[in-house]
This record gives sequence, structure tokens and C-alpha cells, in this order.
Amino acid sequence: MTENSPIGRPESGSSPALVERAGDRVKLRRGLTFLGMTLILPGSAQLAAGNKRIGRIALRVWAVLWGLIALSVLLALVWRKLAIIIFTADPVLRVVQVLLIVIGIAWALLLIDAWRLSRPPELARRHRLGFALAHLVLIGVVCGALFASASIVSSQRTLIAAVFGGGGETKAQAGRINVLLLGGDAGKSRVGLRPDSLTVASIDAETGRTVLFSLPRNLEDVPFPESSPMHKEFPKGFGCPDHSCLLNAVYTYASDHQNLYPGVKDPGVQATKEAVEGATGLKINYYAMVDLKGFEALIDAVGGIKLDVRQRVPIGGGTSRIFGWIEKGEDQHLDGYHALWFARSREGASDYERMARQKCVMNAMLNQLEPMTVLTKFNEIAKAGEEIVATDVPTSEIDKLIDLSLKAKERPVASVAFVPPLIHSGNPDFGVIRTTVQNRIAVAENADLPKEQRTPPPSVRPDRPKATKQADDDKPKSDNADAKKKNQQETNDLKAICSVD
Repeated sequence: MTENSPIGRPESGSSPALVERAGDRVKLRRGLTFLGMTLILPGSAQLAAGNKRIGRIALRVWAVLWGLIALSVLLALVWRKLAIIIFTADPVLRVVQVLLIVIGIAWALLLIDAWRLSRPPELARRHRLGFALAHLVLIGVVCGALFASASIVSSQRTLIAAVFGGGGETKAQAGRINVLLLGGDAGKSRVGLRPDSLTVASIDAETGRTVLFSLPRNLEDVPFPESSPMHKEFPKGFGCPDHSCLLNAVYTYASDHQNLYPGVKDPGVQATKEAVEGATGLKINYYAMVDLKGFEALIDAVGGIKLDVRQRVPIGGGTSRIFGWIEKGEDQHLDGYHALWFARSREGASDYERMARQKCVMNAMLNQLEPMTVLTKFNEIAKAGEEIVATDVPTSEIDKLIDLSLKAKERPVASVAFVPPLIHSGNPDFGVIRTTVQNRIAVAENADLPKEQRTPPPSVRPDRPKATKQADDDKPKSDNADAKKKNQQETNDLKAICSVD
């Protein structure tokens, strides 16, 4: 029998090369096991093959962290109001931010130590690079995720401090939360601001059903409640012989006469709230001031909005040339730049048409801002929010308003614009405005009652003074019909108002 005969060959399993490869695979599996153990249970690799003291400390810390997470989830489910109060408090957020950074660094160090425990010099040469890269990628992913979370917490801290100043009236007024939405070119100092849009969102505190009341910025002779310092200055309403005392000028006047509101952080906002209360008969709970230029950044932060454009809207105009158009069409996607021009373009349009467009933008945001969008783009939204929003909503009421916003998305939003022929801004009948407000709220509340409890809906349009009615009757019938149709559209469901004909 020769040496090279099949009988004389060694068995394949005893080949030194195969044995070496099998050993390499064992070492690789050992290293990958340590990596997986550290990823799932930080400290377990050290407990198994390294510094047991460090391993025990890491595992205990890991268990405590998961316990805190479980407790937070349970608290959010059982007592969400307390959870929001806790997790919107600046000291708590600061601790969470620091903790996330520390955890990220400690976890990265444990992953590096797991790589050391795997004895990389003993790995096969072909495995070393891939094994090291796997560790580096995981370290980057873990640290990146935790540092990004810390950044979100930091943004939340800054946003809450910058926006939610508190000071509003938390108690519901006749079962409703009334929020004054102000839009204008508001710089940091807000000196000389004239709000470009004024809308009251009256929200049912139980159902979330919302009615939007839009007031024209050029409303004259607006009355103030008797308790308002402005009532003493303008007992017959905010009026001037030259007709410059418009509703949107109340802010500037009060800001220039801060002695009327000693100790008030923003006299302009306070006076404007009182003017709107006098005009509508509603007690305002909160305000939200939005810089319409910064609004562009907010729309971009959420990826744009989709809405129907009923007619071509010019970009530019007025004192500058028209340098573009937003074309008519259904379900159009608008970025921040085009959404801003859609909301504020004045060329060839009345203030009342602009008011309607602004409500369409608000309605689109209400219905299209999904929780996942807010979560994934929180930093961008927070950054935009710091620049454009100021409000007197306290952090303790955030959960309530979130609840109401979710409920509002499930119901049609009604809209009322105080425009001709309902009222005329140069000579408004505030009795008509207040009666219309109460009627529209009654209609909205009636919609949520069981059929057997519903009462006949009140008139949606109260009788108007004879002089005004006569003026309307003197117009051609076709004009009156168009005006009636326009007014009817202005008071219907926003879905109908904001859709293409």
C-alpha cells in the first residue's frame, strides 16, 4: 500500500487547515456573542468574561433604567396630566438630557471593552477588519441614537421655555376654551406690530368641536370690557376721526402706552385680547402669536401641507411686481414659501378672501400634523416654534389641549367670518357679531347631542338693522344673491370652504 493511496490518507476532519478554520469560526462567534450581549444587556459580557464588578454595576443600572421607563409609561397611561407636568419641567428635562449623554458614553465604552474581551489579535486576519467595523457601526448607532434623543430633549426644554410662558385663564368659559390666534410680522421686540390676522378658535372642552371666528383687521370702533384700562381711554370704542384706530392697531397703541398695563409682560396682546372679548362677547382663555414669516419655516419643518387652491393666487404684488403664481388645483402640495403666500397674498383679493385662505391653511395643519411627523421632525419644528410662536398657555395645560386637538380632528371645523354683508368693518354692529357668535356655538354644541335632546337650531343669521338691510336691498338682486352665497360659504364647514369648486 503506497503512502498516497486512499486508505493511507488522513481523514478530512483532521486536516490542520480545516481545524484552524473551525477554530477561527469559534473565536468569531465568541466575539459576536459578546457584542450581542453588550447590545442587549450592557455589562453581561463583562460579567461572563471580564471585570465582574463592572458587569454587575452595568446590569443593575440597565435594570433601573428599564424600571424607570416602565414607570413612565404606566404614569402616562394612568395619570397622564402628572406625567406631562413632570416631563415638561425644566429640571427633569435637564436631568434626562444629561442622563442620555452619560448612558451613550458608558454604553460605547462597554462595547469597546467587549471588543477587547474578544481578543481581536487572535481572530483570523480575514475577520479582524469586519469585526472591528461591526463594533464601530454599533457604537455609532447607539451613541447617535442617544445623543439625538438628548438633542430632542434639549429642543423641548428650549421650546417650552420660549413658548409656554403661562398666565392664561385655564378655567373653561361656559364649557369652552377660547384661543385667540394672532398672525403678523412679529420681530423679537414685537414693537409696532399690527396683527395681520385675528381668529378666535372656540373649542368645546368636552368634545373638541371647534368654531373659528375670523375678525377683519380693519374693524373700527371696537369696544372694550369695562374692566379694561383701554375702556377708560376709549369709552365709546377704539375709534379715531381719521379712521386709523383699527382692530389691528390696538396692539401698537397698548405697546406704546405700557403705563396702562403696569406689570403686564405684553400689553399689546392683553389689550388685543380685551378688544376681541368686547367685540365677540367671548372670554379669551389663551392667545397664540404667530410670526407669519417664521410660519414658512414651520411648514417646511413638517414637510409642507396639501390643500385645494380654489383660484390662482399671485406671489408678490402690491408695492412689488408679481413674480409667480400658485395655480388652481386640487390636493396641491405647498412648501412653506408657497403656503405663506397662499395665506397672505393681497393682490387682487379682499381682506375677507385672505381670511378664508388663512383658515384653510390652519385647517390643513390641524388635519395633517400626525404624531409620527411631529416626533420624527421634532427638532426642526421646535426650532421654528421658538422663532414664531408666543403663547400664555401654561405647561400644565398642554395635555388638555393635545386631547382637544385630537378630538377636533375627528369633527368638521365650522367657520364664521365677519364680512359683508353680515357686518361692515367701517360701521360694525357688534350686537350682530355677538349674537352670531352665540348662535354658531349653539349650533355646534347641538350637533353633539343625542337626537332626542336636540333643540331647534337658532337662527344662523340674526336680523340686521333696517338701514343696513335697506342698503342691501338697494343692490341688484344678483349682487345680493352672490353676497348671500359668499356669506353662506363663509359660515359652513371648512372642508367645503377650502375645496375646489
